[in-house]
Amino acid sequence: MSSTPPRSLSPSKVTAFRDCALAFRFTAIDRLPDLPTIWTVKGTLVHTVLERLFWRHERGQRSRRAASSELEGAWHDLQSDPDYRQLALGAAESAALRDDADALVRNYFQIEDPNQVSPVGIELTLEARLGDLRLRGILDRLDRTPDGELVVIDYKTGRAPSAAFEQAKMLGVHVYALLCHEVLGRRPAEVRLLHLAEPTVITAEPSEQSLRGHRAKALAVWSAIERACRDDDFRPRPSPLCRYCRFQPFCPAFGGDPAEAGPALAPPVGLSDR
Repeated sequence: MSSTPPRSLSPSKVTAFRDCALAFRFTAIDRLPDLPTIWTVKGTLVHTVLERLFWRHERGQRSRRAASSELEGAWHDLQSDPDYRQLALGAAESAALRDDADALVRNYFQIEDPNQVSPVGIELTLEARLGDLRLRGILDRLDRTPDGELVVIDYKTGRAPSAAFEQAKMLGVHVYALLCHEVLGRRPAEVRLLHLAEPTVITAEPSEQSLRGHRAKALAVWSAIERACRDDDFRPRPSPLCRYCRFQPFCPAFGGDPAEAGPALAPPVGLSDR
């Protein structure tokens, strides 16, 4: 039986389909919920702190003390967050989560001086039509340099990839650069991944040729998704990522039945929209 393709694609969905078509189907087509993890909640917390640091503090006021104050407020707000509450952390685990977030925020100041940054967009949503594809992304930050150039910034709270996987991990920010080109009519001079755990920065300079290449890749993924939906052919792609996949029990590569995932993982009737 054929399926209806998603209404739009984001950089994370492009990557998800390339990583494993079956896992993509479970989340993007069947809309089975992802369970929150300590890592996703920590990432949300740190992103919130850095977002508020720029939204609420003018240049010259974006200090470590200001960031600590924003962490205090974001931590307070997190206590009523459904994803955080679902983790049901003990006191020691909760304290470790906050300490890790504090360390990541402090590491941010080793990467750049926020008072030397001129954002033109924070949590900026861009959407463009590429043929039949509606491509959509949310940029952590879009900066303007003193020379008037645009720079795409993406915060990462996980470990930086090894050199062998560095280019693959840049796909998301390159798609953001493509969106800037399509929506704003300007090609960013740079895209940067700010890896806060090390801390380190991975930088690339998009070219007209690379943007054309990423446009073609996005359209190719969209065509593959449409074909998979039409033929109901979402094949698993076993990899080391499988050990972290909550859908593994329903994956035929591990002896599971995909048809059992919906009944087992779908939210109870009446709770799915809460």
